[in-house]
Formats: sequence, C-alpha cells, structure tokens
Amino acid sequence: MISLILAGAASSLTPAEPQPIVIGEQYTLEAVGAERAVNVILPPDYAEQPDTRWPVIYALDAGMDQDLMLVTGLERWNRLWGRSRNAIIVGIETRDRQRELLPPTGDPAEQERYSTAGSSSEFRDWLVSTVKPMIEARYRTDGTAILAGESAAGHFVVETWLGADRQFDGYAAISPALQWDNQSLSQGIAETLEGRPPLYLSLADEGGATETGILRLVDAISSKQDFCFSDRRSDLVHANALHGLMPEALQYLLPTDADWLEEYGLGLRCERGGKSVPE
Repeated sequence: MISLILAGAASSLTPAEPQPIVIGEQYTLEAVGAERAVNVILPPDYAEQPDTRWPVIYALDAGMDQDLMLVTGLERWNRLWGRSRNAIIVGIETRDRQRELLPPTGDPAEQERYSTAGSSSEFRDWLVSTVKPMIEARYRTDGTAILAGESAAGHFVVETWLGADRQFDGYAAISPALQWDNQSLSQGIAETLEGRPPLYLSLADEGGATETGILRLVDAISSKQDFCFSDRRSDLVHANALHGLMPEALQYLLPTDADWLEEYGLGLRCERGGKSVPE
C-alpha cells in the first residue's frame, strides 16, 4: 500500500524543465593564422545599470577550455568581498601559446622544442587594433583596460608593459616565463621607465633562469616605477600561482575603498614597491 501511494504521488509531479545558463557572449576571430574565440563576460548587473561604465580585464589563455572560468570565478569572488572593482572580462583564447605569446628566441633548445614560437608582436597588434576597439565600441567601458596573463602569457604582459605604446592601464604578470630567450627581456630594460602604468609582478617557487629573470626585472624597475611585486616562493609553485594570485593582482590594479580587507586576511602581500603597498 505504501509503495503504491508513493508511486502515485511521484507520477503526479511535473518534471521541471531545465533552462540554459548563459554566462556571456563569444566572438570568433582570426589572428596569427588561426581562428579563436574572444569570450566576453559582463558584470551580473550590467543590464540593470544602463548608465554605468566598467573597466575591462583582458585575460590571456582564456578560452572555454583554458582559464576563462577560473579567472571569472576569482573576479566574482573578489566582487563578493569588495576586493576589486567590478569589471567586464574579455577572455582571449590562444591556440599555439608559444607562437602567439612569445617573441623569437636565440636559444637552440627552445627553437627545437617550440619551432613555431616568435609571433608575439603580431598577436599584440591584433589584440590592440582589433579586439580592444571592438570591445570599446560594443560595450560600456570606462576607459580602464587591464592586461593579465601567467607563464608565457606573463612574458607577453611584461613585453607589452616594456613597449613604447601605452595600450593598457594596468598589467598583471603572474609567474612570467622570463627564462625565455636566455632571459633577454629582463636584460634589456630601458633607463627611462617612469610614468608607466601599474605593474603587478609575482614570483612563485620557480627556481633557475625563471627566478633569475624575474628578480633581475624587479631590480631594474624598483627605483623607477610604482609596482607590486609579490614574492611567494615560500608558499606557491608555478602550477598554482594563477589560482592564488589573480585575486591579489585585481585588487592592486582595480582597487576599491574597502577598509575591512586586512581584517579578513585579504591585504596585499607586496614585499617591494608599489603605490598600493601598505606602509
């Protein structure tokens, strides 16, 4: 009797219809000989605030099967704590990372292992001449553009920051692969670096030429430029640096006036330099 009653109750229920979860919009564009996705994720209240404009985070290696969901989740977590300003996220998919994110190398071993590498300049031109204008034309941006990347993408960020063109207003280079091309990027630092946009730079337990290159860069810019250098060799490795440090990078580059962050362990951990480093 009991089983019959339960069966009858179950059969009277109308199954709920699933609804799609829409998280953003996607464009398919061609760059450096390959089609790739440009993913746009808007703030949750974008439609409800038609008079509001937003900063933009251009995240490299951010295809659907790459870091897009990670970066979005971390940015939304920052939002919950008031840790960084709300932003539009533009995820740039990479298809051949070494080709698109790294400049040519004179190292024979790197040339053999990454035979397609060397088109970062072309990829950068596409990013600033095609993607950035498209985003600024189609969405309510406030004129603040942040470029963020890790590892090879971090090298791309530093290379862009050191360049003559000021295309972005803030840069986050998390564990940048500065061992590339015999550390050439950190060895050719110009004397005049004053007035460049803020740079967030981090070092995990990298070791070897990567660590040497990052520390050389820090030494070269420490007396010339405001920046945030997070030395995390004691608690992070290359594999988890992006997960651990993207929230801090956004906090530095898109700061808020929240006065409770230190209380909850969310203060910046910058050991050297930077206008937002606590006294």
